[in-house]
Amino acid sequence: MLYLCFMKQIVFVFFIFFIFIGCHKQKIPKPEVKDTFIRGADLSKLPELEEAGAVYYNSKGVAENALEIFKSAGLNTVRLRLWVHPSGVHSSLQEVAAFSKRIHKAGLKVWLDLHYSDTWADPGHQTKPEAWKNLDFAQLEDSVYSYTLHVVRIIHPEYVQIGNEINHGFLWEDGRISHPTQFTALLQKGTSAVRYADTSIRIILHYAGYKGADWFFGIMEKYHLDYDMIGLSYYPWWHGKSMDSLQLTINLLETKYHKKLVIAETAYPFTLSWNDGTNNIVGETNQLIPGYPATPSGQEAFLRKLRNIEESIPDGGGFCYWEPEWISVKGPQSAVGSPWENMALFDFHNKALPAMSVFRP
Repeated sequence: MLYLCFMKQIVFVFFIFFIFIGCHKQKIPKPEVKDTFIRGADLSKLPELEEAGAVYYNSKGVAENALEIFKSAGLNTVRLRLWVHPSGVHSSLQEVAAFSKRIHKAGLKVWLDLHYSDTWADPGHQTKPEAWKNLDFAQLEDSVYSYTLHVVRIIHPEYVQIGNEINHGFLWEDGRISHPTQFTALLQKGTSAVRYADTSIRIILHYAGYKGADWFFGIMEKYHLDYDMIGLSYYPWWHGKSMDSLQLTINLLETKYHKKLVIAETAYPFTLSWNDGTNNIVGETNQLIPGYPATPSGQEAFLRKLRNIEESIPDGGGFCYWEPEWISVKGPQSAVGSPWENMALFDFHNKALPAMSVFRP
């Protein structure tokens, strides 16, 4: 009897041992292969377009969720703009947080574009949020830090952009680049908050165009700004039609400042026609790069060239297409006009264009 009890105990011990070993093996994570070359798109307007009843079709003409169409094409990162207290729900923390969950659930990365404004921020507009306009400088610094920390902890992005197209600074007037000490102090508050939230997040500083970029990032170096990646916007009709000059500048910036460089915004038309009554931003042949016509193949060739430029440098960061989903919507719920419809990556029948192939790994 004692012998049987002893044997049962031995069997039980071995049983527990093997369960433990099995569970322990299951907890060992598989090595993660990180896809660090950004093949991205800014899809900030997609929730609004979906709400209006937009229907998208893949390259085979089959209706499909737009996010899945981009993922299937090879896109790995979605950029989202965030406004502090916008007048409506679009680009609000509520909308961006909900959309970022969808993006992560789809297995894609989130690039959070912090405008530090209640509305659009760009080289000509950097208006403080209404709630911050009467703060003294110390209070403004605290607001940048606490706001950045708050939203990053909610959204959990892989990339964070501190300011949008900050050629002349942000949070005017305090943060104008003509006041470099104050400008960089505010930037540093944003970057410090990101580092405190999660050291794995890559920080991007974003400049529009390539002319003057060396001067701008020289200031960042002079004031010892803590960031990981240089982001440049490149729209030929605004920033110059020489892609050779663009490449020379990219090579210079990466070599001189030892940072990954990503084309943070770009776009190109597949036609000069229109699909609604909204005036399109690009509609003249003189806005185009010679050799790259406004055709589906011309659009694809432009993007292919940009990608090749990024891949030709030792540590290219990738590219991000701006609002390729911004089609003209004439849905049953509401209508959404688009000045960008001829630069979407969907034709006027909402079918995916050949340029989608540029997202392939």
